[in-house]
Amino acid sequence: MSNKLSQEAQDKALAVAKSIQKPGQSKEQTKLIAQGIEKGISEYKKQQKVKSRGRDKQRKQQLANKANNEGKPEQLKSDQTSASMLKSSLSAWLPWLPWFLLGLSWSGFVSYIFFNR
Repeated sequence: MSNKLSQEAQDKALAVAKSIQKPGQSKEQTKLIAQGIEKGISEYKKQQKVKSRGRDKQRKQQLANKANNEGKPEQLKSDQTSASMLKSSLSAWLPWLPWFLLGLSWSGFVSYIFFNR
């Protein structure tokens, strides 16, 4: 193991291995069990470090996003004005939409009759 655990963790692993020791189990077997427990402890610590880093990255990203959103009220206003302009231009064409669709359907009907003879 390249990542050595503290002496306290090794002692705890050995104590756990001795507490679950079966009758007739040799010292070598108990040592192997203790090494397995140490490896489990180190893997757990690695996983917790990765999770902690991920939480920190996510927290920093949320803070950055929050700062960006608070720092750009002009962009939000421009988005709202462009949306309102689109809405107003759409409402100007809305009364003509049924007439446009009627003309389109009639032209399709006439072309169908004309080209299918």
